[in-house]
Amino acid sequence: MAEKQWEGTTFGNSLMHQWLIRLLQVVDVRAIYLFAYVFVVPPCLFRSSFRPIYRYFRRRWGFCPFKAFVKTWQNHCKFSQVVIDRFAMYGGKHFHVDIDGGEHFQHLASCPEAFVQLSSHIGNYEMAGYTLVSTRKPIKALVYGGEKQTVMENRAHMFAEKNVRMIPVKADMSHLFLIDQALQQGEIVSIPADRLFGSPKSVSVPLLGAPVSLPIGPFSVAVMRGLPVLAVNVMKQSSTRYVIYVKPLHYDKQAPRKTQIEQLARGYTTELERMLHMYPTQWYNYFDYWKS
Repeated sequence: MAEKQWEGTTFGNSLMHQWLIRLLQVVDVRAIYLFAYVFVVPPCLFRSSFRPIYRYFRRRWGFCPFKAFVKTWQNHCKFSQVVIDRFAMYGGKHFHVDIDGGEHFQHLASCPEAFVQLSSHIGNYEMAGYTLVSTRKPIKALVYGGEKQTVMENRAHMFAEKNVRMIPVKADMSHLFLIDQALQQGEIVSIPADRLFGSPKSVSVPLLGAPVSLPIGPFSVAVMRGLPVLAVNVMKQSSTRYVIYVKPLHYDKQAPRKTQIEQLARGYTTELERMLHMYPTQWYNYFDYWKS
């Protein structure tokens, strides 16, 4: 029997989400973490998310079966923390966030030209939208359009206070026009670069010892205009602390376009791999990423 495809949306319905937000306004997040470890994580280990992460630890890290199982459990616990933290933020709670390399962002944010910010499905990138902000130019963030309405509404409300606007990915490809418009106006465009969104155009690069296919689009957007590019990852340190890592990605703007895209993609995966070596359990692509 084929494995059920992971849907990639936040678990639960609007009523559950609203209840969780209200609860987190009065309850310590660590108490909700514990509830998730006992009642939410165990069932997930029998769902479609278990096998890809177990294989990730077995094949990419070379762990023995027992250690891979333990790390898979830790991965699901860490992901539950990240989801709970998001709802805690919606309820008004605050986390301590350190920024490593923030001067790179501030420098580009002070310049008149646009730049591209590449994210990944590791850590808790949403936290960057509440912390790594620019008052001089807006940030347009490309997001998955199929996310639950409660999540999208709360994000929109909080992002509005930080000069951030979302661009949902749509089947009619209208998001491409909005991205182009934002770059023409000298704004900041944030794009996840680690997942294919149905496009056949991809670039193959190594990640943790095996090739992966990344979408050409995020890299091409920067290359076509010769724009600066930052890799931004937000990693969870403890129950109350995060670290934002900002890394400039360099490429030869005089090289052929295909070469520039490959250089950016390799720089991106090099930084992604650095993050994973520091935080191996914060990998949240719950599908067969390496197609093995």
